[in-house]
Amino acid sequence: MDFGLVLQTDPPASQVVGLMRRAERNGFRYGWTFDSAVLWQEPFVIYSQILEHTTKLHVGPMVTNPGTRTWEVTASTFATLNDMYGNRTVCGIGRGDSAMRVAGRRPNTLARLGEAIDVIRDLAEGREAEVDGIPIRIPWVRDGRLPVWMAAYGPKALALAGQKADGFILQLADPFLTEWMIKAVRQAATDAGRDPDALAICVAAPAYVTADDSPQALAHARDQCRWFGGMVGNHVADLVEKYGEHSGMVPEELTAYIKDRRGYDYGHHGRADNPDTTFVPDEIVDRFCLLGPAEAHIEKLQHLRDLGVDQFALYDMHDNREGTIDAYGSTVIPALR
Repeated sequence: MDFGLVLQTDPPASQVVGLMRRAERNGFRYGWTFDSAVLWQEPFVIYSQILEHTTKLHVGPMVTNPGTRTWEVTASTFATLNDMYGNRTVCGIGRGDSAMRVAGRRPNTLARLGEAIDVIRDLAEGREAEVDGIPIRIPWVRDGRLPVWMAAYGPKALALAGQKADGFILQLADPFLTEWMIKAVRQAATDAGRDPDALAICVAAPAYVTADDSPQALAHARDQCRWFGGMVGNHVADLVEKYGEHSGMVPEELTAYIKDRRGYDYGHHGRADNPDTTFVPDEIVDRFCLLGPAEAHIEKLQHLRDLGVDQFALYDMHDNREGTIDAYGSTVIPALR
């Protein structure tokens, strides 16, 4: 199993670079960041510094979207980083949540997302593609390589990931839902004539390593990670709006917990002090995240690995960032390697 670190690009950027360097020293192979231009600093500028100060780390957004940048700009940016640092980028992409909504736009359609996946990959790898009906090619790309991994929850998005993407990003670590969604993605890949086992599977969720499993330690860890249930709830609310509350199209294990959700302020997006996540119960935090002593993390990750997960990407937005990175490096990652 590979491991990734996920950060917001809060200033100072030097701190983001420093945490990514720390992650590489501890055995992490991927460095991911949020991509929301209004809320945080521009990630692609920071990727250049991360790549300059690491040797093997692969970097990319978790996740970008097809709406905030034109597709040839996205492709050229990735291709430039790859040309400078040797094909060490990966494009995580989705419909767009905070980046689009903060700017007053709705998330992109799946049709637009599917088209963008093909175009961005083709252009970044040096092939011709059509952008707004115009065939273009980036002439200076040589030996480019850009895996495109898609984030998804709902049935149509899962199908699109299986049909188009090189990898699937699932932003929660609940084993039941992970198994259900991996099956859906791989079945879609099979139906599209693709090799389902060639699709990389990445589970992304907060992890908080505690000194022990005392009620006090676990309660603090839950409070530091409860924001994640609110973030996932934005996507779940879209699914409930689209398919209905008890449609059978999406497992109730994913949708039931948002019944008391009352709006969302993106000014607190992805932060431990988010006041809009009081509706998230402890049970959801425990299911969606990894909490407790290192041994508890190892046990859950072994279960996820057995379900077919290739990478765990650790959201590290809480008050023990360095400690969690170091605990994974000393104990968790060696156990899973």
